[in-house]
Amino acid sequence: MKSTNAPVSKSKGNGSSRQARESGQPFSSPGSDDCPREQMIAEAAYYRAQQRGFEPGNEMSDWLQAEADVEAMLGNIH
Repeated sequence: MKSTNAPVSKSKGNGSSRQARESGQPFSSPGSDDCPREQMIAEAAYYRAQQRGFEPGNEMSDWLQAEADVEAMLGNIH
């Protein structure tokens, strides 16, 4: 006999993206408009994680390296 599993929802969070879709407003992460520096770091960290195949255990390293990269880039602009 084959058992069937109920579908598992992978959605996590507070439902803000659903609320944004329903209200017709574009989704933005909390603080993305308030802190573009942090958004830049988050994106850079994501791309670092992507490059290493999203292997778990290096998230902090990804973030710190991304933060250093963004700081260096912004330091050159000012």
